[in-house]
Amino acid sequence: MEIKKTQILLLSALLLSSLVLKTPGKSCSEADYQFFKAKSKPVSNIDISHFTAFKKPPEPIQEGLKEKDIIHKLPGQPPVSFKQYGGYITINATVGRALYYYFTEAQDTMVAKDLPLLLWLAGGPGCSSLGIGAMQELGPFRVGSDGKTLYKNQYAWNHVANVLFLESPAGVGFSYSNTTSDFMKVGDRKTAADNYIFILNWLERFPEYKNRDFYIAGESYAGHYVPQLAHNIVYHNKKANRTIINLKGILVGNALINDETDTLGLIDYFASHALISSESSRKLHNCNFSSNAETSDECHDIVKKLKNVAGNINIYNIYYPLCLDGNLTSIPKRFSIMEFDPCTVYYVYSYLNLPVVQEAIHANVTKLYYDWQPCSEVLKHWEDRSSTVLPFIQELMENGVRVWIFSGDVDGRMPVTSTQYSIEVMNVTTLNPWHAWYRDGEVGGYVQEYRDNLTFVTVRGAGHEVPSYKPDRALSLVSNFIAGTPLPKQ
Repeated sequence: MEIKKTQILLLSALLLSSLVLKTPGKSCSEADYQFFKAKSKPVSNIDISHFTAFKKPPEPIQEGLKEKDIIHKLPGQPPVSFKQYGGYITINATVGRALYYYFTEAQDTMVAKDLPLLLWLAGGPGCSSLGIGAMQELGPFRVGSDGKTLYKNQYAWNHVANVLFLESPAGVGFSYSNTTSDFMKVGDRKTAADNYIFILNWLERFPEYKNRDFYIAGESYAGHYVPQLAHNIVYHNKKANRTIINLKGILVGNALINDETDTLGLIDYFASHALISSESSRKLHNCNFSSNAETSDECHDIVKKLKNVAGNINIYNIYYPLCLDGNLTSIPKRFSIMEFDPCTVYYVYSYLNLPVVQEAIHANVTKLYYDWQPCSEVLKHWEDRSSTVLPFIQELMENGVRVWIFSGDVDGRMPVTSTQYSIEVMNVTTLNPWHAWYRDGEVGGYVQEYRDNLTFVTVRGAGHEVPSYKPDRALSLVSNFIAGTPLPKQ
């Protein structure tokens, strides 16, 4: 029997079933698919060796640049009292590589100076923290169906923190490079190094945040970005024998963290939610999906047949409706923060490509040859990745960094079972057993606390982008995470 080299072949095939609609540019599911398709080839040139910190961050020079970044008002924005900033941090002046950020100070200006700084990173790899994180999930505004009007998000995370959104790596969103090879040679290591350089420079531009408590949060492939950036921070703090960045905790949701268990968890989730047959599930459990494993033709054929089984569903929220008409409306449709519009990505795409918006947020200053996209069409090759980030998570726990991992429980892309199986691999000791947590008198989800700074939380009824589908419960989650307090039991 012919043997083929494969890594997570299942994911690449099953993700085909999520490509149900053409969204502006490359959708997040398409970005996922292209990446995992490359991984599943018999000979893949993606390096999955262990990530290491880089050695020599540059000296930041940012004096006088903060004032130029202030956003006086977003087009279509309702009145607010908090300050917003947007602009570029140069990462490498020689090659012309710069990353775009959007920053919202805390809503209550009286306490903003006492609240921590939280960085949000989107996944993909190659998706936008501005267009997805800020405009569709946890930012202060949502875009209306006319592609012009903004509505307040009363559950925005800047109620409990000063929130920074970073489009990373270069080639994502408005972040750019003047050197084409940057789009061909990108991966986990380079992204983590650039993200660290970004933070150093940003803190020089906003020096009042240098000593603030700092948290890093993200979802999906940010399950790699977040702990790898945290790893760099811990490394350089130790190397300097001082606190350069005051990292207190990381928060990752529906995250890719360990290839083998992520895949097995996906199989079991699909089977337990009647997306595939129990027969297919049993056969797939006989396949080996560990890193660098060899998978037989029989397993390969099973996966190929599964690619259309789940049908045209929203794999990121298996019970949620699809967007069947992404056209803009002349008058905005009725807006409710608690009823996420599945066509929102179209509204955001239109909004962020308006010249008046780009001018207001100080974006696209080099006049890019491509539109802003929710997920990058520019990045051509992901050069390296870690097959697991569990060692980084354990390292952070050992160094006193708070680690919370959360899962929207109706996400089929990176399901709750995948995260549970990955945590089991860590062989951690339970501190407080599995129990319900509450929001407004209803079960918000379930939580299990472990020794050594680890907490696992589910968010009931939420999909892959938890703050989109359950914004109130997501705000409870981040509030307790930052405070270091247990989620309410009633």
